[in-house]
Order: sequence, then structure tokens, then C-alpha cells
Amino acid sequence: MADEHVPPQSSYHRDSIKSSVHNSSAQRRRQLAVAVGKERREALIRTKRLCREALFENNEASLEGDMNIDEERAVLNSQASQIIEDLKSAMTYQGKGAAQKKVEALRALRRLLSKSEIPPVKAALQAGAVPLLVQCLSLGSPDEQLLEAAWCLTNIAAGEPEETKSLMPALPLLVAHLGEKSSVPVAEQCAWALGNVAGEGDELRNILLAQGALLPLARLMMSTKGSTARTASWALSNLIKGPQPNAATELISIKGVLDSIIQHLRNLDDELATEVAWVVVYLSALSEAAVSLLVKSDVVHLLVGKLAASESLQLLIPVLRSLGNLVAADSYMTDMVLVVGHNTTDQILLGLIKCLKSEHRVLKKEAAWVLSNIAAGSVGHKELIFSSEATPLMIHLLSSAPFDIRKEVAYTLGNLCVAPAKSAEQPSIIVHHLVALVNRECISGFIHLVRSADIQSAKLGLQFLELVMRGMPNGEGPKLVEREDGIDAMERFQFHENEEMRIMANGLVDKYFGEDYGLNE
Repeated sequence: MADEHVPPQSSYHRDSIKSSVHNSSAQRRRQLAVAVGKERREALIRTKRLCREALFENNEASLEGDMNIDEERAVLNSQASQIIEDLKSAMTYQGKGAAQKKVEALRALRRLLSKSEIPPVKAALQAGAVPLLVQCLSLGSPDEQLLEAAWCLTNIAAGEPEETKSLMPALPLLVAHLGEKSSVPVAEQCAWALGNVAGEGDELRNILLAQGALLPLARLMMSTKGSTARTASWALSNLIKGPQPNAATELISIKGVLDSIIQHLRNLDDELATEVAWVVVYLSALSEAAVSLLVKSDVVHLLVGKLAASESLQLLIPVLRSLGNLVAADSYMTDMVLVVGHNTTDQILLGLIKCLKSEHRVLKKEAAWVLSNIAAGSVGHKELIFSSEATPLMIHLLSSAPFDIRKEVAYTLGNLCVAPAKSAEQPSIIVHHLVALVNRECISGFIHLVRSADIQSAKLGLQFLELVMRGMPNGEGPKLVEREDGIDAMERFQFHENEEMRIMANGLVDKYFGEDYGLNE
């Protein structure tokens, strides 16, 4: 689609130590977009969501007594089977109050699937729930009936993969009820059900896209009603999450979508802003067409404002991920938006420092990811970060943080030491940055990376050691590396299966410690 006409990211080279801003940047952003789908299965941000009864009415008392889980499950399963039988009877009943009988049976099933921590979804499916619920979704049915049926399907779709797939016969009607002719509550509930289905995986996402779910969900996201826009945004983020870029590119091309994103990010509703920020995460990770539009809109300034002002963990994660994606993807971000000396640039740096200080591991990692991409920009950007509070914080994290954070921090610190390279030239060294980092005992942190099992991290460590041995004044570099057992760390690659690492490590040892180094041992 439109992606084919966007210049490749490899046309913009910043420097050699940060591979992700070269021709691998798009791949890394897409990998992160797919990986974050797994992260959202955790309690913090769930890919699937159960629609609890309290959304529309007060909860009733749950099962009483001191039953254990097995006993409670048996009771719930029995109740589910009986309710499905009641629903079957209501579907065939033609007498007075037939419509109300169906609604009451549906409501009973919905309550059962909503209240318990172990909803009896499997028992309901085995009793034949889905065909009955599909009948209840028939076009022209009363809103109350449609709402109850869609709610039941929402919670079935929140279950195990096979339970979610059982909804396939209902998908066309769920999509149809997203349309403008549906009432807002019905459309919102159907969007919730489809969001759960889309969260299951690529196969069901592709089915939903083929059935035309993207456009009506996009229109729902434009709603001025907070809960509707929030639910539609969440469903869309599940629908476009990749790994292919087509859906993301199609979404950003829909008239009104970008304006809606901007409007919702201006909203003071953190929950709405969070779901919209996740949409931006996947747009910026997957679609070059989307990136081009986003960086030239107010989205960046609004994200930076959220970063600086918010204390919400749920909001800060997608905000950081979006900003990191946009900086990594398009030179316009560093050249025209994050201009050194401008308020937006100062704000983003203060927000990133705040996250580096956070107790939340994920915020530290995401902040380091954003900084690593900004630090791959101009010399002015490098000087700005180097002279800020971010640098001592990252030096501390390099030796004390979990491995994934140390890796991102190392990218940033390494980038601070090299000037932007022209084409394929070896980058020149910013000596006073390098000397300052070495004096603060950073070499050992990079040698730990050389010793790691992660090849990408080991390569990063070798790149930094090369800077030290080439760039430290008075030829002190090799001695400093040897003092930290750097030679031993490099020699682990002497016969390594990875050819690039073997050549790189052996070349450094030969160049800086003599062609015959190690032959006498």
C-alpha cells in the first residue's frame, strides 16, 4: 500500500554504534510492536478484557459459602448448562412476552459469565451458546437483546484461544453492529467483543480485517463519548498490531483518524489517552506512511506533554514507546521537532530523566530506548544529553540495572561518544565525552556486555572497546581495556561460530595488542 512509496529508513544514517537507526531500525520497531502484544497479556495492560457486570449495573452477590475452586466450578458449569437450556426454550417460545423471556435468559447468562473469576465459558460453549447468541444478534433485534448477546460474546472471547475462535460465526454480525444505525451502547459492546477476538492473534485479526472491521472501528474512535472512543481505540490497537503494516497504513489514511488521535490526546482523560497512545505505538512501529504524518502533526508535542506531566505508569509506557519509534524512524523528529534549545526538546529530556529515576523497571527501559535514539542524532543532541542529569543516571544503571536496561543504556552512552557518520565512514570520536565516561569507570560495564550471550549486546560492547582503544588520549586505551580483563573478554570470540563477531574481536586484539598476541600461551 502507501508504504511502498515511502523512502527506506536506511537512507538516513546517523552513526555506526546504534544499529537500530540504520537499515535495521524498521525491523526492530516492528519486532518491538509484536513483542509488546505479549507484554499486554500481563496484568498491567491486558490484551483481552472481561466485561464485568458493574459496567452497566450494580454487582449482585457472588456465590456464597466457603466452596473450593472445584466445587465452585462444578456449580457454575451446572448453572451455565441450565441457562443455555432456558435460552433455547425462550428462542422457540412464541407467546406473550417472548422477547422479554429471551432478554432475561441472556441476562442470566451474561451475569454468570461476568461475575466469577472462573467464568464457565467452556460449559456454555458445550451446551450450544454461540449459535443461540448469533441468532440473538440478528439485524433488527431489540437493543436490549443485542446488548446482552454482545456482552456474552465479549466474555466468551476473553477466554482461552479455542474459546475465542468459537466466535467466528458471530464475527460478521458483530462487525455489522458497529455501524451508524446501531445504538452507541450496542456498537461499543460489539467493539469490545471484536477487540478481544483481535487480541487472540494474526489469524483472527486477518479475518476481521477481511470482514471490514477497521473502518467502523475507526469511526467509533472518533466518538466524543469517552468510553466509546476508549473501547474503539483499544480494539484498533489489537487489530493493527502487525506484524504486517497494511492495516496500520490503511487506518492512518482514513479521513478524520489523525485529527481524532490529536483530539483525544488533548483530553484530560488518562485512560482514553492511554488507549490512543497504544494506537500511535503500532502506527509508528509498522507504517512509514503513518510516521510521516505523525511527526509533522501535533501528536509529538502532545506526547511530550503527557511524558512531562503524567505519573500514570499505564500512560507513560505507550507514550515512551511512541516517541522512541518516531525518533528512530524519521530524521524530521531530530532535525525539525526536537531542536536543541526548544521547549519541546527540554520537556522530553526532563520527562526521560523522570522515568530513569522511576522505580518501575519498564519505564527505565523505555526511557533508555528513547534516549538511545535521540543520542544517535546531531552533536548538539549528544551534548544536550551528556550535560544533563541523564548521563550520571545511565552510568549508574549500566552497572546496576537488569540486563535489558543496561543494553539500552549502553547504546545511549556509546552514541554520546561518536559524531554522526557520513555514509559508510568510520565515525569520529567525541573525545571529551569518551574520556568522561571512561573516568567514571564505564569500561567494565561494556566488557560485561562483551561477555554476554546476546550477540547484539556483545557487538555493542566490542564497538565501545574499539572507541576506547582508538580514541583515548596518549594511547592509554589498550592499557585501560587490558586492566579490566578486556583481552580475555574479546578472546572468547577467537573461534566463535559467528563470523562477524570472530573477525571483529580478533581484529581488535591483533590491531591493539600485536599480530602474534596470545601465540606464546
